[in-house]
Amino acid sequence: MAIETLPFIGAVRRMIRAAGRRTGDADEWELAELITLRQAVEDAIQTAVDGQLATGRSWAAIATATGTSRQGAQQRYGRKAV
Repeated sequence: MAIETLPFIGAVRRMIRAAGRRTGDADEWELAELITLRQAVEDAIQTAVDGQLATGRSWAAIATATGTSRQGAQQRYGRKAV
């Protein structure tokens, strides 16, 4: 079963842009709610990186996707040992 990831990401991007436009005419507490999406996006990226690693993707490949060096990707998205 193929998963259509790129169209889904495109739809999310359009929704976030629309949320910005709508929030421009809204109350300040709605702006605060929009800002909380930053953390949701960071959490989603971390989940995606974890999934990529779990399927055998290398840190070099993840670095290419994130526009960083291999070491930079590892430092930002690598899980700290407990």
